[in-house]
Amino acid sequence: MIPELGHYALVLALFVALVQSVLPLAGAATGNAAWMAVARPAALGQLALILVAYAALTWAHVVSDFSVQNVVQNSHSLKPMLYKVSGVWGNHEGSMILWVLMLAGFGAAVALFGRNLPPTLRARVLSVQGMTGVGFLLFVLATSNPFIRVIPAPLDGNDLNPLLQDPGLAFHPPFLYAGYVGFSMAFSFAVAALIEGRVDPAWARWVRPWTLLAWASLTMGIAMGSWWAYYELGWGGWWFWDPVENASLMPWLAGTALLHSATVVEKRDALKSWTILLAIVTFSLSLMGTFLVRSGILTSVHAFAVDPARGVFILVLLVIATGGSLLLYSLRAPSLKAGGLFAPVSREGALVLNNLLLSTATATVFIGTLYPLFLDVLELGKVSVGAPFFNATFLPLAMPMVAAMTVGPFLAWKRGDLGAAMVRLWSAGLATAAIVAAAAYVTAGSGPILALAGIGLAAWAFFGALAEFAERIRLFRIPLRDSLNRARHLPRSAWGMTLAHAFLGISIAGMTGTSAWQTEAIRSMKPGDSAEVAGYVIRFDSIGGTQGPNFRSDTGRFTVTTAQGDHVAVLTPERRFYPVTRMTTTEAAIHTTWVSDVYVALGDPTQNGAAWTVRMYHHPLVPWIWIGGVGMVVAGLVSISDRRYRVGAPERRRAGAGPAAPQPAE
Repeated sequence: MIPELGHYALVLALFVALVQSVLPLAGAATGNAAWMAVARPAALGQLALILVAYAALTWAHVVSDFSVQNVVQNSHSLKPMLYKVSGVWGNHEGSMILWVLMLAGFGAAVALFGRNLPPTLRARVLSVQGMTGVGFLLFVLATSNPFIRVIPAPLDGNDLNPLLQDPGLAFHPPFLYAGYVGFSMAFSFAVAALIEGRVDPAWARWVRPWTLLAWASLTMGIAMGSWWAYYELGWGGWWFWDPVENASLMPWLAGTALLHSATVVEKRDALKSWTILLAIVTFSLSLMGTFLVRSGILTSVHAFAVDPARGVFILVLLVIATGGSLLLYSLRAPSLKAGGLFAPVSREGALVLNNLLLSTATATVFIGTLYPLFLDVLELGKVSVGAPFFNATFLPLAMPMVAAMTVGPFLAWKRGDLGAAMVRLWSAGLATAAIVAAAAYVTAGSGPILALAGIGLAAWAFFGALAEFAERIRLFRIPLRDSLNRARHLPRSAWGMTLAHAFLGISIAGMTGTSAWQTEAIRSMKPGDSAEVAGYVIRFDSIGGTQGPNFRSDTGRFTVTTAQGDHVAVLTPERRFYPVTRMTTTEAAIHTTWVSDVYVALGDPTQNGAAWTVRMYHHPLVPWIWIGGVGMVVAGLVSISDRRYRVGAPERRRAGAGPAAPQPAE
């Protein structure tokens, strides 16, 4: 009965979303306040109904109700409880329930906390959000119903894909979906602004916190997915330029451009049309990622193997959402009032350059990802596009982007002085030169020469961010107490910018270090054998078997020492076999010093079982990739907490309580 309750709740949510899509939009067009007021209860009601559906599916997974097909296909009675819960979104149908839940959640958040929005804009935003909900609820009910029954019910399920039975990947999809879906709010604000024909600094201030939240969530999702690939797949890498990885990178790049462009709208009332276009493109790229994962045209550890008919449905949604919004943009964008003028050398000019490079980088990844797929679908031959292509095209765009990112904050709005900005960056330049010299000395010239350029770029971003912050608080130019007081009173968005740029530099250092100077050794080893990797001696001590809740494990014991014999760590990599799915996974063992990792992965045994294939790596600076990623997420959250972005409006005081507070701009 509970699964049927969830199914009916989804149907009711669809009808509520239809009401939310039509009445508020009509009310905004006709000035009918009662119709516009429907948007708030409709958004909250839609969220409540989808919550009921999600809870019903979660209940079915937790209690192992094998009369539900989705539970049979993705669960097992012996599966640990964590993966019974995460298994709800670890499959196509369940993940779509999570998707529409988050979509409704963002709409409900605007309904609850958007009281200071003009009524017509709020109604139109929630109406567009409701239209998006209608499309995806139709998709779930028509092609991806997770509540289908199985008669007769089997005694047990088929288990969840073992690669998904990992804490990192258990929480990776919710963050990723929050990022994808979060950009729907920027999309809804953009379409609503086009309908109204007005984009102003207030609009940019309203849209920025939602975009920041989506960007921070997507950043965390990408970082967690990269970390999972690093330690779970046993290959020692952190990024493969897989099409599904690229599908998450593209909206992240476009979303980053959107954040910077919205800043120009907020501060200078310029780049309005470009910002609207970026909002449309960012969400369209999120939809495209959904299409790639669920269309069946990709074979990837990240992709859902589903009926291509579902991909056609999502493709239709993508065409309607993107095509319709771009048509509206072509009709209304020319009427948007142009903002203030600015010189090429200015803070606005630096942000425009940043946008152009980010957009070009996005287009490069887009072409490299989709071109081979189009050729394959049209049966025009197969083309392999991998790391060499992306490294040769993406990196030359990313390097000047990071370099310019550091200089931009030192330029004045409207008209800047590049020479004066570079003079104020002398300390960052000196620190960067020292870091590059130290890296060259430590590595003794090993690795590609571009690696030193990458380290220099990372140091430039990091120290440039610190120099800009020091400039803001006038460090060493006024008494320290005054500088600290200025720091306390800085807007949190300024703190967020400094943290984001600095942690991006840390991530770049990690990417450069592990890519340029990693050491790899693959050996066939038996207990008692040793191998040397980057000055470490790794001894294979023993191998033993253990029984997990729903798997059998071969666990190796390796002792890591220095070349001088000093003990470093004991590592216990595993090779797990899941009998239900007949799949094997690798559980790498990692010793980290937070400056480098020693990494050991246990491979297949030889035919007689006397020896095992062992992969051993030394990864310099690799932890910094995820330290920087988490730091950027924190930076985004700090920016969101800026009091200027808090949603709330002053209320009129009662008579006799003193002077009336000013009314909100509605």
